[in-house]
Amino acid sequence: MNRDEKSVIVSELNDSFNRAKFAVVADYCGLKVSELQQMRIELRNCDSEIRIAKNTLLKRAVADTASSLLSDDFSGTTAVVISYSDPVLPAKVIAKFAEEHAKFKIRSASFAGEKLNAEGLIALSKLPTKEVLLGQLLSVMNAVPTGLVRVLSGVPRTFLYGLQAIKDQKEQADN
Repeated sequence: MNRDEKSVIVSELNDSFNRAKFAVVADYCGLKVSELQQMRIELRNCDSEIRIAKNTLLKRAVADTASSLLSDDFSGTTAVVISYSDPVLPAKVIAKFAEEHAKFKIRSASFAGEKLNAEGLIALSKLPTKEVLLGQLLSVMNAVPTGLVRVLSGVPRTFLYGLQAIKDQKEQADN
């Protein structure tokens, strides 16, 4: 690989790291190409990608990005998973893949400017997705006005029950 090809790869990787909201470094040694292809397809469905490059190129590409704290983990056979949107779905895919394939080892991850270890990534994968969390928030927000309406309607209702009881008493007294 000549210098021009390396600079193109570094610039592409740098662009990917700059756009990334979530990045994972893993060791893929011993995996078959078909297994990696399966993971690549699953990641593509959640606006993510897996990239494999030389460690020196990855270290150059990650410099001056939010994922620069991952540069210490670029050693051996390195695969980098980069997510451009919600980090929970790719974390679920990665955790499931790592569970099914013992040769795929998660080294670290970068999320919101912080470094996560493998346990942190697995904990992130157990969270509900963004859509589910928004649905839960909306149901909670909807419950507050509904409860308020029930409380406010309870006052006139009990007043009407009281008037009805007085009416019933007077009718019984007249009979």
